[in-house]
Amino acid sequence: MNAYYSDHFVLPLPPGHRFPMQKYRLLREAVGLLEEVDLHEAPTTPNGVLALAHDPQYIAAVVNGTLPESQQKAIGFPWSVDMVERSRRATGATIAACRAALTHGVAVNLAGGTHHAHRDRGEGFCVFNDGATAARLMQAERRVRNVAIIDCDVHQGNGTASILARDESVFTLSLHGEHNYPFIKESSDLDVGLADGTRDAAYLGALDTALDTLFARFTPQLIIYLAGADAHEGDRLGRLKLSMEGMAARDRMVLQRARRHAVPVAVTMGGGYGRNIGDTVAVHLQTIAIAAQHARDAAVK
Repeated sequence: MNAYYSDHFVLPLPPGHRFPMQKYRLLREAVGLLEEVDLHEAPTTPNGVLALAHDPQYIAAVVNGTLPESQQKAIGFPWSVDMVERSRRATGATIAACRAALTHGVAVNLAGGTHHAHRDRGEGFCVFNDGATAARLMQAERRVRNVAIIDCDVHQGNGTASILARDESVFTLSLHGEHNYPFIKESSDLDVGLADGTRDAAYLGALDTALDTLFARFTPQLIIYLAGADAHEGDRLGRLKLSMEGMAARDRMVLQRARRHAVPVAVTMGGGYGRNIGDTVAVHLQTIAIAAQHARDAAVK
């Protein structure tokens, strides 16, 4: 299974910044020990590809460093050349994962899931929307017609929902904390808002029903799956209470449902802000190991 990394493009963040930049390096190092995973450096993403999902004026402001301070504050990162390149590469990794998934069945971006980026602005640690961009590019390259984005990050994919709001060729499903960030939600094709403290059984039941609804209403030829680690009980920002076993059951449910319908899956990591960074890395690593098992089983069949 192919996995794409961009952690060596490091954002220069001030001391004490709450974004867990080091988790990406730690994750790549851990994934490197999995024999069934082939690691590849993420390609960059040109402006013209980013423009499939973003306003060219916004792209230019990001690239040229002319974003107003208010927009930088909303994103949560100070502008830098490294911030621009990392954002391009994180999007490029999802694009590469989509292409690989369409050939091999499943592939992974070791970052990505930047679902808070809107067409004309970024927010919530998201500069460019990798999922929306990748979906549009796969369509532009005539690889697929219909794409489903299954967002299991604990925060609603508001940017993705906004960008794709009137696009009937992309189905957006967001399973998230109802009372968590963003506090003003957009409308996905299917939104499932969960109460704080939701545990494994209720979460998995809601996901199972949501997947039934997705496949009843839509026939995807590719799934982009945001496997956020922030639904884990040890997350500082998530406020749900899923165990490691519950997180594993979530990933298996999505991948097994995709296999049942013979749909390739590109997996992105999404958020993860564990009180112990090792917990976040362990959740992400578990997702990748499950995806690799899914790829192995599919190859055998």
